[in-house]
Amino acid sequence: MIQRKIIHIDMDCFYAAVEVRENPQLKGRPVAVGGLPGQRGVVAACNYEARAFGVHSAMPMSIAFRRCPMLVRLPVRMDLYKQVSVQIRAIFDDYTELVEPLSLDEAYLDVSGISHCRGSASLMAREIRQRILDATGLTASAGIAPNKLIAKIASDWRKPNGQTVVTPEQIDDFIRPLPVKKIYGVGKVTAEKMHKLGLHTCEDLQALDWTQLCEHFGNFGERLYQQCRGRDERKVNNDSLSKSLSIEDTYAVDLPDLAACQNALEALFDGLLARHTRAHEKSRDKAQRLGRAPQPLQPKTLVLKMRFRDFVTTTAQQAGRKPDLAIYRQLCVRAYARGQRPVRLLGLGMMFDMAQVTEPSPE
Repeated sequence: MIQRKIIHIDMDCFYAAVEVRENPQLKGRPVAVGGLPGQRGVVAACNYEARAFGVHSAMPMSIAFRRCPMLVRLPVRMDLYKQVSVQIRAIFDDYTELVEPLSLDEAYLDVSGISHCRGSASLMAREIRQRILDATGLTASAGIAPNKLIAKIASDWRKPNGQTVVTPEQIDDFIRPLPVKKIYGVGKVTAEKMHKLGLHTCEDLQALDWTQLCEHFGNFGERLYQQCRGRDERKVNNDSLSKSLSIEDTYAVDLPDLAACQNALEALFDGLLARHTRAHEKSRDKAQRLGRAPQPLQPKTLVLKMRFRDFVTTTAQQAGRKPDLAIYRQLCVRAYARGQRPVRLLGLGMMFDMAQVTEPSPE
């Protein structure tokens, strides 16, 4: 059996780095890409100079400016970032057919059994990073490991412009001291629950058996049992759909009540429908290229996200086999009842059945 060799490539401060490349006068200055602070804008990305002041992604731009008054804010230019991402993806494709993009700026590559660079995943990662630099002027970091979990964690180890290799023999020593939040699927709420239980590192989690983890974390406990030991059998999947689609809007002026929220849903719903149509067309085209019968892209669950003016966020969801404005209106009522105060953000989304997003379904 061939030992799996997974490379995770992660561009360094991608959006901000592209903007600095386009305007070299910004080099060395703190830069953030995102919306206007007076219009409830948030930081989409920022460079390391901005991070030194405590600025980070998803932070309200108004707070970012308070932390770093000399911050240079630039609007998001998604078309430009997509163009650069296409250049980078073309480089990946020269090494393996098994490329799984996670976003415009990061991807997994399965180079198991590839003869390039004498079969060395480390040398391939180094060569890929150099080619990205030569082609785009941008730096990337890489993690190389036997599975996706470890490779992704390792790519963050020597940022920016570095790479880390974790061999099968090194996994145990690598994983044990890691904070629990490094585990795939552990978000802020789960991490807080773990901390209350005295679980701060993967080694702490390893002290609990499978039954105990499932008692505390339900079905997620089984995955935790494996991943806190550095085990991850997920394949690099180059033939999958996004597991979800969503759209959201942060309003310049808070929506004062439920009626205002309901009125705002129609525009969001139209935007979600447009994204669903594009995803369906992409799925159909991919099926035709692969000689497969096109499959309808049907959601399994419809989701509404609501963020109140005090930044408390809640979601409501319901089963649904197609986008349905009536269901979203019902979810809006449920979500608003939890806070009953002005709303700063609304979002609509849909999650797909996993059978549609794994092989052999088309993209």
